[in-house]
Amino acid sequence: MKLVPIAALLAVALASPAALAQKKYDPGASDKAIKIGNTNPYSGPASAYGTIGKSIGAYWKMVNDKGGINGRKIEWVSYDDGYSPPKTVEMARKLVEQDQVLLLFQTLGTPSNTAIHKYMNSKKVPQAFVATGATKWNDARNFPWTMGWQPNYQTEGRIYAEHILKNNPKAKIGVLYQNDDYGKDYLKGFKDGLGDKAASMIVREVSYEVTDPTVDSQMVQLQASGADTFFNITTPKFAAQAIRKAYDTGWKPTHYLNNVSASIGSVLKPAGLDKSVGLISTQYYKDPQDSQWKDDPAVKEWHAFMAKYYPEGNLADPFNMYGYLVASTLHEVLKKSGDNLTRANIMKQAASLQGFRPEGLLPGIRINTGANDYAPIESEQLIRFNGQKWERFGPIIGR
Repeated sequence: MKLVPIAALLAVALASPAALAQKKYDPGASDKAIKIGNTNPYSGPASAYGTIGKSIGAYWKMVNDKGGINGRKIEWVSYDDGYSPPKTVEMARKLVEQDQVLLLFQTLGTPSNTAIHKYMNSKKVPQAFVATGATKWNDARNFPWTMGWQPNYQTEGRIYAEHILKNNPKAKIGVLYQNDDYGKDYLKGFKDGLGDKAASMIVREVSYEVTDPTVDSQMVQLQASGADTFFNITTPKFAAQAIRKAYDTGWKPTHYLNNVSASIGSVLKPAGLDKSVGLISTQYYKDPQDSQWKDDPAVKEWHAFMAKYYPEGNLADPFNMYGYLVASTLHEVLKKSGDNLTRANIMKQAASLQGFRPEGLLPGIRINTGANDYAPIESEQLIRFNGQKWERFGPIIGR
C-alpha cells in the first residue's frame, strides 16, 4: 500500500473552498479579460442606431477604469454591418471563429439577428440581449442561446390597438410598415390587439423596403385612403420622412409612432419638432431631456457618464440612455457569473434575473427572466409629444 505524505493530506484539509474551486473559461474569457462581440449599423439606412454601439463601448471604458468586472477588463469588439443581413452573417462568423469572443451582445436589427439566429444557436454562443423587440427572441425551448431585452413589438402593437379601441372605436386606420420581420411583428401585435375589428378598421396598409430612398409615395397613398389614424412602423430615417410628409401634405391623423423611432434627437428634430406635435408612442426608460428627471440621481449619473466617456454623444438622443442601461444589465450578468465564465453559465445567469432594476428604467418597471422566460422587460407607458418633450400619460401597461 502506497502511503500519502502527511504534509499533502494537511494541505488538502486546510485548503479553503475558494482555493479548491476551479475557474472555468470558454473562448473569450481569461483571468484578465472578457471579450464581447457586437454588430451595429454605424452606416447605412439605420445608422441612427449606431450611437447605441458607441454608448455601450463608452460604458465598458467606464467599467474598465473602475477595475473591470471581478477583476477582468472588458474587450469590446464591434463591427459595422450597415443593417445588411449578409454582412451581419459575415461579421458574426468573424467574431465567433476568428476573434473568439465569449458572446455576442446587442447585435442590432430584426433582419440582422434573424440571419444569425440559427448559426449562433448551433455554435452554442450567447446572442445576448439583442437590440430588437421581435417576439421570436423569447423562445427558450428552440433557441436557448438567444435572448431579447426591450419590450417586444407585438406587446407594443397591442398597447396602441387598445388605446385606439378605447378612445376612437370607429377609427379608420392606415399603417406604414417595414417589409421584414420587424415590421410584420409590430403589425401582427397591432392586429391581434384590434381583434375581429382589424379587418374593418384598417383601411389601408402599405409597406416599404429598407433600400427605398423615401416613403413619400406610401404616405400619399395613406392620406388618400381617408384614414384618420396612422400607425407608423418605421426605423428612424423613414420615421422622420413620414412625420414630415404627413405634415407637409396637410394630413393630420392621430399618429402612433413605434418606440424604436421615438428619439427626439435623431427622428423628431430632423422631421421638425413643430411637425411632431401630438405623436403618441411608448416609453420604458427615463428620457434624460425630460425636466421631471433633472434631479433624478440615475439621470445625473448618466449625464456624468456621457460627459466623461462619450462627450460627442447627443444628450437629446435616448438611444444613448438605452445603450447605457442594456450594458448595465450585461454587467450584472457577468458579475453574477463570477469565475465560471462559460457560455452556458452566461445564459444561465441571464435567465436568472429577478427584480433587477437599472435605475434608469421608469418607476415600476423591472427586469425579470427565467429558464422559460426570455423576455426581460414586458412593461411600457404611453407618451405624447408636446412640441418640446414627451409627456407620459396613463398607467404602466404590462407586467
